[in-house]
Amino acid sequence: MQNREEALAAFSRLLDIMDELREKCPWDKEQTMESIRHLSLEEVFELSEAILSGDKNEIRQELGDIMLHIVFYSKIASETNDFTIVEVLNGICEKLIRRHPHIYGTVEAGTAEIVKENWEQIKLSEGKKSVLQGVPSGLPALLKALRVQDKVSNVGFDWENTAQVWEKFKEESAEFEAEVASHNQKLMEAEFGDLLFSLVNVSRFLKINPEDALEKTNRKFIRRFVYLEEKAKLSGKSLKEMTLAEMDVFWEEAKSLESNQVS
Repeated sequence: MQNREEALAAFSRLLDIMDELREKCPWDKEQTMESIRHLSLEEVFELSEAILSGDKNEIRQELGDIMLHIVFYSKIASETNDFTIVEVLNGICEKLIRRHPHIYGTVEAGTAEIVKENWEQIKLSEGKKSVLQGVPSGLPALLKALRVQDKVSNVGFDWENTAQVWEKFKEESAEFEAEVASHNQKLMEAEFGDLLFSLVNVSRFLKINPEDALEKTNRKFIRRFVYLEEKAKLSGKSLKEMTLAEMDVFWEEAKSLESNQVS
């Protein structure tokens, strides 16, 4: 186990390296917050991918990359006297203390749900005009739906039980089917959006992260389809030359192989 001194020394080493790169490296010297923004997004997605794959070594590396970006942004800001890494770290420390009055104050909070409710109320007291103000506009739509629902739930705007959520999903499903029958593309899109939003609600009540669940299904589909492509190639046929029944044989083989690996 590392001790606190080792952690501080490692962080100090990163700060020293960042200072040196910013001074001496032609590429690092040219970078701005705007120029590395897209790289930061890539790093977050790479971390997400590593987490889903369960590769702990890869997670460690991606966390290092993200830490570098945090230090990089802070270094750039310090050069223009906007803020420093010290202010960044102290800022998050103060926020954590302020939003955990059950730890650093006298508030009682015996469950995670109460903690989340208190968190949103404290944010409003800090000047937030809406509980939804903290939901980034650039989030993927599925994840944004989850965050929106989660945040309004913390202030009491929610269904009372899972049965009600299922009923709402069935209602939205019926409305979507009706619009499909009408062949009105605009209304179909609107109702499909409502259907997806209600399905996210179902996942939330069942404590399933819809973004993670869908990404795992994406990966599963890709694995099986790549297997199908490989088997087709070995058989001397292209997929366009095969019937669906022929392709389904290889698809079921892929499923069977995955089942055996799990067992």
